Formats: sequence, C-alpha cells, structure tokens
Amino acid sequence: MGVEPENTLRSFVQAERAGMDAIELDLHLSKDGALVVMHDAAVDRTTDGRGLVSEKTLAELRELDAGEGERVPVFEEVLDAVGSPLQAEIKDVAAARALAEVMLRRDLARRVEVSSFHDAAVAEIAQLVPGVRTVLIAGRWGGDVVERAKAVGAATLALNIRRLTLEVVEQAHEEGLKVIGWVVNTQDHLRLVRALGLDGATTDYPEIRRAGRFTA
Repeated sequence: MGVEPENTLRSFVQAERAGMDAIELDLHLSKDGALVVMHDAAVDRTTDGRGLVSEKTLAELRELDAGEGERVPVFEEVLDAVGSPLQAEIKDVAAARALAEVMLRRDLARRVEVSSFHDAAVAEIAQLVPGVRTVLIAGRWGGDVVERAKAVGAATLALNIRRLTLEVVEQAHEEGLKVIGWVVNTQDHLRLVRALGLDGATTDYPEIRRAGRFTA
C-alpha cells in the first residue's frame, strides 16, 4: 500500500479503515513452512534484511524491520487483525497447499478470494478448497488469456490496466468472467476503469477510491 509500509498489519488496518471493499496481500513460504505475507521473493526491497524468504525461518523473518518498526506478518495474523474480505495472492506456487490448509481449517472460502499469476496455483487451490473464488492475474498475455482462466476455473481476470483493451474485457464478459484492473493509482486510470466497464480495480492508495469495487 502506498501510504503505509507494504504488506504490514498496519497497512491492512489502514485499508480497512478507509473502507476498501477487500484487502489484497501476497504470500510466500518461509524455510520452515510458515505462510508469510510479503510481495517479493527476497526481503531486500521491503525490509532491512537480505536474502530470499524461502531461505529464512519464520524466527529470522520476525527479526527484520518491514518499515517503521513493523514486522513481517504471517497470514493468520492478518485474518485476526482485520475483518474485511481478503484477496490472497499466491506468489510462490508452493504456498498453495499451505494456504488451502488454513482456509479449510478456518472455513474461509467465502471470506478469502485467491489469486495468482501462476495457472497451476489457481488450479490447485480450486481443487483443494471447494467453493473458493479464484482470480488469474496477468501483466502480459496472449489471445488465450480468457481460455486460460476458464481452464483453471478462475471466475475473474486481474489484468494490467496499462495494457488492457476493450476487446479482452468484452471477450471475458461474454464467457461469464469478471475483469479487474491493476494498479489503478491515477485519475487517468480511474477514467479507463469506467470506460472499459471493469468490474473492479486494485489500488495502492485508498483515497483514490471513487468507482466500483476496489481492493487495496
């Protein structure tokens, strides 16, 4: 989130207070199998540490400063800290099974929508968690992106707003898929959301929320 340290409990609480429709977070697995909330595969950009998330234990990750004294959270801490619907993005395909275990144990299929750039992760979570809502994300895509989403059982496509065309939106809608745009951080992007008839958008800045369903 653009106004608080990224992927921290503080940022999620702020997004909820701002009235966002849903809160997006990113998931990796630690060396010892903890479901860690972090965007990048490495800790370098968002903490004062160095190295890959997958090569650090949860205890080691807890020692890092994730911005302004915030620590790296685990998925279940976020579940307990906010009551808003969540969109959990699987960054590491290996995290799909761990996420499924938490979702089944805590009966989260209605509260947590799951997204990923990885077709295999979307397909796996759909198989493991009955009734889960899934989203296939793409930054660049070919003419088969709608078919890809259908093949893995995704109900929604999340596509780069800077590359999104009306043709793709119409094709997806004809197949019964929703389309959301990312990342919508400017007024020009907001106008594009409206012009394309998107079903929602993702933003780093809650204050930009002006139209439709927004996720921070």
